[in-house]
Amino acid sequence: MTKADQAYTTLVEMIETGGLKPGDFWTEAGLVEALELGRTPLREAVQRLDRDHLVRIRPGRGIEIPSNSVDEQLRRLEVRRATEPLAVALACARAADAELAVIGTLTEQLRDLEELEPYLAAVRETHGLLSAAAHNEYLANAMTPLQGLSRRFWLANIVDPAAEVAAGKPLHVDLLTALVEREAEEAQRAVLRLNDYLVDFALNVAARDSRVGRTDPVSY
Repeated sequence: MTKADQAYTTLVEMIETGGLKPGDFWTEAGLVEALELGRTPLREAVQRLDRDHLVRIRPGRGIEIPSNSVDEQLRRLEVRRATEPLAVALACARAADAELAVIGTLTEQLRDLEELEPYLAAVRETHGLLSAAAHNEYLANAMTPLQGLSRRFWLANIVDPAAEVAAGKPLHVDLLTALVEREAEEAQRAVLRLNDYLVDFALNVAARDSRVGRTDPVSY
C-alpha cells in the first residue's frame, strides 16, 4: 500500500465515522497538519476522494465534506440495487477458490459478532471481498464509493447499535454463504434483501426527522 493509499483509507474512515463532518471545509495544509500526512500523498488522496464523491474540491474555498441527507442516501441505494446483483453474480462465476475460502472465514467470524465496531469492520471487508471477487475493476470503481457513503449515512443515524447489528448480520451472512456456495440466484436475492433493509432504515430516519421537525441533513 502506497502512502497515498494510506492517506485515502484514513480519510475514508474519518468521513464514514464522522471525524470529518458534512459541511466542513478544510484546507490542504489543515489536513496535512491534523492528520500528520505528507502533502503529496494527501493531495493524491483528496483528488481520488473527489472523483469518488467523498469530498468536493471547491476552488478558492477548500475541500468540502459532502452532505449526508436521506434523499442522497436513497439515490445511492438506487444505484447499488442495480449494480450489486451483477457483482454477486460475477463473483459466483469468477471467484477463485482461495477468494471463496477467505469469504468463508469471514462468514464464520461474522456469525459471532455483536458489537458495532467489529461488525462495521466485517461489513467493510465484505464490500471489499465482493468487489475483488467479481473481477471487474470498472464495477468495483462504481461500487466502492457508494458503499462507503452508504455506511456513513447508516453510522450517523443509528439509534440502537445492537438492534441494527442484529438486523443486518443475518443478511450479510446469507449473502456470504451464497457466495461461498456459488449460488448466484440466492446471492442476488440476499443482496436485494440487504438493499431493502438499508432503504427501510433511510425511510425510518426520514420519518423520525419529520416527527422532531428536523429538515437539515444529519450532523455527521
